[in-house]
Amino acid sequence: MLLDLAIKDFAIIDELRLAFEPGFNALTGETGAGKSILIDALGAVLGERVGSDVVRTGARTARVEATFDVGDLLDRPAVAAAFADIGVEAEDGVLILSRDVQAGGRSSARINGRAATAGMLARVGVHLVDIHGQSDHLSLLRSDEQLGLLDRFAGVQAEREALAEGVAELRALRRRIADVAGGARERAQRVDLLRFQAAEIAAAALRPGEEEDLLAERSVLANAERLAADAALAYALVHGDDEAFDVDAALPALQALRQASGYLLDVGRVDEGMAPVAARLQEIVYLLEDVAAETRAYRDRIEADPGRLAVVEERLDLLKALKRKYGATIEEVIATGEAADRELEGLTGGEVDVDALREREDSLLDDLGRRAAALSARRRSAGDELASKVEAAIGDLKMGRARFAVGITQVDARDGAPFPTPEDPDRRVAVDPSGADRVEFLIAPNAGEALKPLGRVASGGETARLMLALKSILSAADATPTLVFDEVDVGVGGRSGQVVGEKLWGLADGHQVLVITHLPQIAAFAEAHFRIAKGERDGRVVSRVETIGDDERIDELAAMLDGLPVTAAARENAREMLQRVATWKRRARPAVTAAAK
Repeated sequence: MLLDLAIKDFAIIDELRLAFEPGFNALTGETGAGKSILIDALGAVLGERVGSDVVRTGARTARVEATFDVGDLLDRPAVAAAFADIGVEAEDGVLILSRDVQAGGRSSARINGRAATAGMLARVGVHLVDIHGQSDHLSLLRSDEQLGLLDRFAGVQAEREALAEGVAELRALRRRIADVAGGARERAQRVDLLRFQAAEIAAAALRPGEEEDLLAERSVLANAERLAADAALAYALVHGDDEAFDVDAALPALQALRQASGYLLDVGRVDEGMAPVAARLQEIVYLLEDVAAETRAYRDRIEADPGRLAVVEERLDLLKALKRKYGATIEEVIATGEAADRELEGLTGGEVDVDALREREDSLLDDLGRRAAALSARRRSAGDELASKVEAAIGDLKMGRARFAVGITQVDARDGAPFPTPEDPDRRVAVDPSGADRVEFLIAPNAGEALKPLGRVASGGETARLMLALKSILSAADATPTLVFDEVDVGVGGRSGQVVGEKLWGLADGHQVLVITHLPQIAAFAEAHFRIAKGERDGRVVSRVETIGDDERIDELAAMLDGLPVTAAARENAREMLQRVATWKRRARPAVTAAAK
């Protein structure tokens, strides 16, 4: 439920805050006072697209903030999942949405103080408010809107979504068949290329890090003689050697250090202060002995191997050639080979067997045909029930003895899904994500006339009242807690106003209803009444809204009945209207409550 709406610098509204009540809320006022601007502002905070033109002249930012009580909504799995999907958490069952629109055109949004996008507002808002604007009744003339209303009434959304997934699979399969059937030559050329690439890379038997290892080995092999000579000389200088080397006659380093260590150990026995120095030298001797041993081992194993060097050079040339073709590194070359194998499997496996693909297509079409037929049967049954309810509702709305029907047809298609009928067991029909049905609302406004498409015969007022009839019928299945009607009384005269008010009041038993109206007969049914007026402040037009009590409400209804200035007779008429409505509510409430249950 919408608890309150705060607006600042939006169009001609400088600043206001409205606290709404449960049940029926009416907003009235003169034309141009800003009634529909309130709906525009609510739409903005619910994620609708808005431009910088909504920013009040001279202001930098327009701001709208709406507070909702969502405690009951969180128990509904679909709503809880939607909120969790975008990380929305309602604190103490309260949700606060806000939208700022800059004069430069940029906008920002927040949900409970956390940054959000307009899309996130819309995904949350669809579960909070259903706005029926002044021109929304025109959508009732569209076939897709009529189909959506019928499906909501029939409760077949899950079946429709499952069928849509099958249609998506069928379309992907048909694209695959077209690719396979139409690209045989290109596919053969691609297969040859991929086979060559995969074979060339596989034959190389590459391994990650191989190139680095080969480069290091080549460096050693190319310098083997010099390395061996340098290692032998180093060993002789450190340890001494029986072989003749062109070195100085001085003692090898290790022998000299051993002698020095012996001398220092003797010194340390006499002078304990030198004992640590003697110990450090002895550690150096041990380390140098290790160096000498490792140097000797290296000297003994290093040897020139021209044959191995040639093998390494050849392998490095191969790696270089492969990198030039398939990737900057050996790892990338390996990845290219793996990708070629995968693509080859897709191009040469069962996925390119046209006969196998067509068998899958036939199987999928059979399944879609069964699903579409079952969905169509549900729709026909729901359509009959909806038509009966709508005829009763439009009778209440003073549309005479109008007849209403839901027409359901299909479009034949040679490549469509099987849709057998007693007259044509081999019939095939086109199937799209909504199913096989084309839905059209039909109406005969007057007795004796033939049923015709709604858009061809219904006036604006009849269409608006028909939409209200559908809303009242669908409201029982409508989980949206707040319903907003912006001038639903377009084309409705005073004679029908009483019945329209009754229908709207009936919707309020289970929903919060906000109605912008020009008819006092409708406004009289409200539990909370807001008056919207425009005035001047500092030479500028501003819109203001106030909640009105009993006496002020009588004056407002009187002005709506008879204009200004308000006369005593108009006040009396308004007072009688409120009393008449109160009496009707007392009598109707038990029936309305039972119907809601």
